[in-house]
Amino acid sequence: MYDIIIIGGGPAGMTAAIYAARKKMNTLVLTKDIGGQTLWSGEVDNYLGFQLVSGAELVGKFRAHLKRLDDENALFDLEVKEGVETKEVRCLELEAGSGFEVETGAGDKYQTKSILVASGKIPRKLNVPGEDKFLGHGVTYCATCDAPLFRGKDVAVIGGGNSALDAVIQLKKIANKIYLININPKLGGDEIMREQVEKKSDNVEILNAHQVAEIKGDKFVTGLTVKNISSGEDRDLDVRGVFIEIGSVPSTGMIGNLVKLNEWGEIIIDHKDNGTSVSGIFAAGDVTDVREKQIVIAAGEGAKAALGAYDYLIKKWR
Repeated sequence: MYDIIIIGGGPAGMTAAIYAARKKMNTLVLTKDIGGQTLWSGEVDNYLGFQLVSGAELVGKFRAHLKRLDDENALFDLEVKEGVETKEVRCLELEAGSGFEVETGAGDKYQTKSILVASGKIPRKLNVPGEDKFLGHGVTYCATCDAPLFRGKDVAVIGGGNSALDAVIQLKKIANKIYLININPKLGGDEIMREQVEKKSDNVEILNAHQVAEIKGDKFVTGLTVKNISSGEDRDLDVRGVFIEIGSVPSTGMIGNLVKLNEWGEIIIDHKDNGTSVSGIFAAGDVTDVREKQIVIAAGEGAKAALGAYDYLIKKWR
């Protein structure tokens, strides 16, 4: 039985793993990937110690730190399983306290004395015809990951907030033309990012108050239809890529109804130690109701949650 299983490998989960390992906790990390949403960031300029770094570079630093601890098994009891989807978390009735069982998508099961959910968020879908059909064939939710694949092509970015603006900024030097499709009357996001898109982008056409009606194609995307919300008129755009950047939702499917969630589906935590409504289950990062969703905040929350779990184990199990 593990002392703690950490679900998620983003900044919160990785920081928690480092703190847990250094506290000599028998730790297992289950994650689809190392980095999480940080991998989607084109540029990060507000993380302490790095004046300007790409999301991929920052994740590389995180990964190297985690790997060093993972390799030093004589000193730290840390195991990392990447490429793993967590299917379900269940409570167990044990003499010393309430333990848990974690089942993966592959059917593997692990028992643990505590859980730390740091699963972050998953992209919000448009739910329009063609979205699922062409996922990976012209439809993408990650400009940082896939922008280079559309060099010299016409593309569309869907959204009007920071994630959409960041995608446009990344694509400006890669794509031939970019249509920014925003359902709202005007763009949101940070002023400095809006200025880069609105005033310094010769190859960007902004379509405010428009929504996507359908994504079209054959084997790959060949275009999409957008509707003018004011006039009701449809317009066909000839594009080869569609970047959907309309935000994200908390990834809480594996935790089911075990813990209390707020109206946005975020895990409600005790902000002193990151405990949840269930003793022994902790949560950190964007999956929680912490107000600001930032890399540096997720890292700090991960450290706090690991220390909270350590205190729990001391009191309940040792």
